[in-house]
Amino acid sequence: MPFFSTAPVRIQPYFGYRNRERLFVTVRALRSRAGNFEKRGKWRAMRTMMGQFASHEVKELPVELEIVSPSGEARRHQGLTDKEGFAHFDIPLEGEWPYGEHPEWETVTFHWENGRGKQCTDGHVLAPGRDTGLAMISDIDDTIVETGITGDFRAVLRNWRRVLMEMPEERILVPGADMFYNALGGNDGLPEGKGHAGDHLPAPRRPFFYVSSSPWNLFSYLVTYMRGRGLPLGPIHLRDWGLNRETFGSSSHGAHKRAAIEGILATYPDIKFALLGDDSQGDLTAFSAIAVDNPDRVRAVFIRKVGEAMSPEELAAEAALKAANIPLWLGEGYEEGRKFLTSIGLLDDADAEAIVKSVGHAEDTSKEKTV
Repeated sequence: MPFFSTAPVRIQPYFGYRNRERLFVTVRALRSRAGNFEKRGKWRAMRTMMGQFASHEVKELPVELEIVSPSGEARRHQGLTDKEGFAHFDIPLEGEWPYGEHPEWETVTFHWENGRGKQCTDGHVLAPGRDTGLAMISDIDDTIVETGITGDFRAVLRNWRRVLMEMPEERILVPGADMFYNALGGNDGLPEGKGHAGDHLPAPRRPFFYVSSSPWNLFSYLVTYMRGRGLPLGPIHLRDWGLNRETFGSSSHGAHKRAAIEGILATYPDIKFALLGDDSQGDLTAFSAIAVDNPDRVRAVFIRKVGEAMSPEELAAEAALKAANIPLWLGEGYEEGRKFLTSIGLLDDADAEAIVKSVGHAEDTSKEKTV
């Protein structure tokens, strides 16, 4: 039985994004307490995480999305939550919706009613800048954090303690990931406090999009983790989980990630992307297929090596990238890192040296631990 079945209905906004023609953002209606990820003992930690997973979704709830155009005109769009509590907004933008000089978070507001009357909460939509020529699409699981939630059912059971009893500040940050992502995207994050529809907030100077096979229930947890570790925030594509073959099947991870990445590429036809992942869940194979199909859109592929020998599929993926002249970095040292940065136009950045230095340091530390 879901927890908090009598709690007031609240709306959980997820990070959205837009181009000049359309705006995409999703919310979820839940009867649950807002997550408060503070370190107050293992029992409190487990209660917090159980509350995230045992949420009571609210179906058929009317939700209004309020957006404000660059000219200052406010408009509301009607939505209705589905059986899982989600309301997906895909809004055609009327009039001129240009980009600012640099990427920004544009504030939108969601309106609904519950037992306490009319309610509202703000959400944030990422808009690239006129100067955005390159953006990043990154995996999460084992690329920047050990989520312990992906894989088959046995893997999830093995990691139950990690998922349910560790707060974000206790989780293992993949060595070098904080420096790597800060150097690529900056560390502006989102400010505390409430905003209002039409407000503009600074975003990372290079837009980041994240794709993960983890469930939507982990969204607040992951955002708390990223903010605490200084990682650039961006829209996160997660999955709706069920205890079925579609959730736990290994092939479903790749299919979900590929669909999400292809959707991002289609949304921004004028922007090139670097794909960042690791070799624990077939990212090299999936990213190679996407890059080869879109050679003019993918500037480079970065794969953090966490496994040992490459599989035949990964070797074929590596060869395909080479044949398509798409740069690939397998995290194999400082000089290779410099070549990777050069290939995607980042070596002239003041902070770019920190990227390959941090990864090189992480590799040295990893080798020390295995001795």
